This record gives sequence, structure tokens and C-alpha cells, in this order.
Amino acid sequence: MAIDKETEAKILRYHFVEKWRVGIIATQLGIHHSVVDRVLSQAGLPKVERSPRSSIIDPYLPFIVETLREFPTLTAVRLYEMAQQRGYPGGSSQFRQRISQLRPRQQPEAYLRLKTLPGEQAQVDWGHFGHMTIGTAKRPLMAFVMVLSWSRQIFLQFYLNAQMENFLRGHVGAFEAWDGLPKVLLYDNLKSAVLERQGDAIRFHPTLLELSAHYRFEPRPVAVARGNEKGRVERAIRYIRDNFFAGRRWQTLDELNTQADEWCRGVSANRPCPENKDLSVRDALLQEQPALLGLPDNPFDTRERIEVRARKTPYIRFDLNDYSIPYQQVQKTLSVYADLKTVRIIDGIEVIAEHPRCFGKGEQIEQEAHINALWLAKNHAKLHRGQDRLSQASKHIPDLLQQSIERGHVLKTTVRLLNECLDHYGQDELHVAVGEALKQQSPYPQAVQQILERRREEKHCPPPLAVALPDKVKHLQVKTVNMADYDQLYGEQPTEKGADHE
Repeated sequence: MAIDKETEAKILRYHFVEKWRVGIIATQLGIHHSVVDRVLSQAGLPKVERSPRSSIIDPYLPFIVETLREFPTLTAVRLYEMAQQRGYPGGSSQFRQRISQLRPRQQPEAYLRLKTLPGEQAQVDWGHFGHMTIGTAKRPLMAFVMVLSWSRQIFLQFYLNAQMENFLRGHVGAFEAWDGLPKVLLYDNLKSAVLERQGDAIRFHPTLLELSAHYRFEPRPVAVARGNEKGRVERAIRYIRDNFFAGRRWQTLDELNTQADEWCRGVSANRPCPENKDLSVRDALLQEQPALLGLPDNPFDTRERIEVRARKTPYIRFDLNDYSIPYQQVQKTLSVYADLKTVRIIDGIEVIAEHPRCFGKGEQIEQEAHINALWLAKNHAKLHRGQDRLSQASKHIPDLLQQSIERGHVLKTTVRLLNECLDHYGQDELHVAVGEALKQQSPYPQAVQQILERRREEKHCPPPLAVALPDKVKHLQVKTVNMADYDQLYGEQPTEKGADHE
């Protein structure tokens, strides 16, 4: 119970001047006697020991103490149930209060303030900053944070997930921003860093080991439940939440990262360095940079690399979206290489498609050439089917088509008109008409149509029905039926009563 300074002064005056006992002071001021004891002990007086009163819990104390010695984490609720089973008649509140006094407590651990040398260590962690909506996709907004332990320079970059590729991109970005890197990088037990841990035996993620081999640093995880060992990066994340992210306005991820970079180089770098208050973080970084490891000639490859299967349509699925490919690549296993800007689709060693990356959901990212090529192929296939049908109807068709093309006629139109003639007049008539048109040196569908019309009129046949039927039913054969059956049915119909007969 907290008391004000006036009450504290009254307690001291009543005890030292008026010589009141603790119980009287507590009664007169309306406070608990433990509060009076605390104020007097803070003034240098030993705590007044009162003679303990007997309690209904006393017969069960040996059992409780022995049980807590063997099971120190056993809850008070379970102990109360065990005492009830042994005849304890009291309530739970007094019992729980007594247990809190009897429970053995561990000695609190004291921590040394960790000191590091310039260029020796940096600490790495992720921070979750809500979500970002892109189209219909809701993606987590994750902040990659790396802090140099001596100068406290912060590197901050936001990504749309905490997957390994973004973990690697954060490292490479920090090293390039500082033009160097420390000898040791300290991690929490992140899945991107530590795959498995049994005591001191640690199995690092193989991709992280590739990164460390490329840049020559030592990855080192903190001990389990030892957050104090990476307190610099945890405090940096709190600092980012309060001093950078709170109340900030931005539209795109690139805009947010541009602001983060400006903040790291400006406001954050201008704050006093905790290791040396006479220096700013910017000045401390200048002193630390000569101790950093140099960068290799080429940066580490941080592209996402996965294999995908193209199905029946000319698209592949990558990161919730569909990207177009040439139609010749369907039903193949292809490779995708992607960074934050570009998605490249590769067949073997050949790049077959390249697209700007999309972070939405369910989007179709297309190249017009891919779709147009498929459309043309479909139309060419339809044209070839029409040519094959005409060639089967008449052996003169290839010659007529060749001569028609040589005279500048459109092949597609010629094939369509000749197929209509075939539908209206039949295979035999078309064969004769095409042969006659070739003899007349008139290789045109209009000439063939005129010959067919002339032959129809000579035979006194009715004109063909101008009915456009779908392709699926155009060539169906209808079985001829015997019409005499219908005449027989008509003849058997009964005559009406009262009808006149000739």
C-alpha cells in the first residue's frame, strides 16, 4: 500500500515523539500495521516481531513444507486440494497467503553490463509492425533491425515477411550501408538462424552458414531465455516503435524504407552514443568503421529460387500471383528467380519470361506477346483444320489455295468461303467446281461459288438453306427414315362421327 509523505511523517512523529505502538498508529491512521512496520524499518528501526498466533493451518505446515521442498513449482490450488483431502477445514484465501510465505524462492540473478570492442559485434532481430494491405492481400509488415553493439548505429529495413530471403537481404543491406561488418553477429533463436538446439549443441541454418562464409563473420546465438544478451537490438526496436514508426504516414513499402534510411542516417545517428556520451552515434560509427571487416567483391545472392510446374494455361504461380509464360512452355517444370523488383522464369539456362514483381494476391501479370502468340496459334490451328477438311474433299484444293495466295488473296478468307461452299453443296459438287475454276484460271472462292450456283440451276435444284450451324453439329449425319411408316399411322386414324364421305 502506497502512502503520501504527510502520512509517513505522522507515523514517524507518533512513534518517536508520542511513543505510540505500531498497532495504535495503524488504527488511528486507518492503515495496515505492515505499512507502519515498513516506514519504521526505512527509518532504521528493526521490524517489530509479534508473537505468532495459532492457526488452523499449523498442523498441516510440516506436510506443506515437505511437499514444496520436493515440488517447488506446485501451485497453491493443488496444495489446497491436497490439504483438504487430509482434513484441512479452512478457506482458500488464507491458505494461499500462507503458501506464498512458505514457497522457496530463487535468488535473483545479477547481470554484468556487457561491454564490446569497436567492430566486434552486432545484434540482429525482427520486429512485427502490423500488416500492410496490397490489393486483396494482407501481408505482415516486418522490420529487420541490426545494431552495432559499440557505436549503436541502427540499420532498419521493412519487408513483407520474415522469410529467409528477406533475412539475407537485410544482412546485405546493413553491410553495404556501413561499408563493412562486425566479426560476430548475435541472434535470438530465430528459425532463420537456428534450426535445432540441444543444450550447447546448435545446428545453424545452412543458408546462414553460406552467408557467414561469404562475408567471414561468426554467427552466434544467445543463450535460451537470456534476452539481456541482446538487449541492444531489443531496445533499438522499442526506440524505432516510439521515435520512428509512431504516427508516421506512408503509402508504399518503398516510401517507408526511404524514410527509414533517412531516419537512420539522420535523427537516429545524431543521438548520444550510450557507450560514450561525449560522442554522437554518427561520430562513434566513424571511429568504429576502421575496425569492421571489409566487404567481398561481389554481394551474396539473395534471390528467391524455386521450381514451379506450368499447367495447361500459359502461367506459373509464384507468391500468390500468376505470371505469364510462352505457350510452348506449358506442362513443364520451370525455375523462378525473384528479387524485390523482378521475377525471372527460366527453362534450363534460358530466360523465357521476365516480369515486374507483384505483392498482391490473385493477380495475373502478363506480357502481351505471350497472350498474342497463343491467340495466333489457336487461330492458325483453326485455319489448318479448315485446310485439311477442304483437302480431303478435293485433290484440287492445294493448287487453288496456292494460286490464290500468289494473286494476293487472304488465305484465311479463302478457306472460310470454300468451307461454306462445302457445307452448302457437298463434297462432289465442290470437287467439280474447283477443278473447273482452275481450268478457267480463276482460283477464287467467288468463282467456285458462281460455278456451283450455275450447276445447281442447270439441275433445277432448290438453293441451299442459309443456316449457320455450330461447328459441333455442322457435320453430323442424320439417318434417313422411312416416311411410309408415317403414312401408315395417318391412315389408321379414326374418322370423326358425322363426317361426310365421298
